[in-house]
Amino acid sequence: MKTVLIAAALALAAAGGAAAQTVRLGTEGAYPPFNFINESGQIDGFEREVGDELCRRAGLTCEWVTTDWDSIIPNLTAGNYDAIIAGMSITEERAKVISFTQNYFPPAASAYAALSADANVKGIVAAQVNTIQAGHVAESGATLVEFATPDETIAAVRNGQADAVFADKDFLKPIVEESGGALVFVGEEVQLGGGVGMGLRQSDTDLRDKFDAAIASMKADGSLNALIVKWFGADAATF
Repeated sequence: MKTVLIAAALALAAAGGAAAQTVRLGTEGAYPPFNFINESGQIDGFEREVGDELCRRAGLTCEWVTTDWDSIIPNLTAGNYDAIIAGMSITEERAKVISFTQNYFPPAASAYAALSADANVKGIVAAQVNTIQAGHVAESGATLVEFATPDETIAAVRNGQADAVFADKDFLKPIVEESGGALVFVGEEVQLGGGVGMGLRQSDTDLRDKFDAAIASMKADGSLNALIVKWFGADAATF
């Protein structure tokens, strides 16, 4: 009996140790509705809810860390956090440096917004640095102007530094709608990337597998689609 009790205690201790594993999630906190800082100074948005639920399903204790977008991958590889959950599109170029989970947000459109419907999307176009949108603009024949934050790309259009801004349509949509007609969508939408996934160090295969399983379970039970509709609206792309 004593042997059985000892074995059970060891099993519980091992399970407790696994449940207590702490994982740091890195996000930008400046890309609503994916992620942003709310009035209470807390990280909020679609990815906060998704990340917390993924950690719960994976049996992980998760802490949130904010970082500038242009250093988000270097800070991951340097060990300053363990996973990126920050509206990052899955691309072949990024996958050479980090690994990705399956997507938790499906491939969605990127779009141009400007002050007038006849704005030149082949003129000067603003995009956030190190994004797939910036890469597209650079290859489109337009003059690319890059900014560190998404808010600065919008400001560049408003103050005349750029003819248009190119970004995720899901990011631009509420800004355009709340502008009272000052900003409008122009040009054609463009499909880029393989959806949004979590980024991890290539060596962290066990952690990636845990998050992959959790994402798959949220897709299977419909809870991921429910959060997409909550944060992006009924017309958002879902799984």
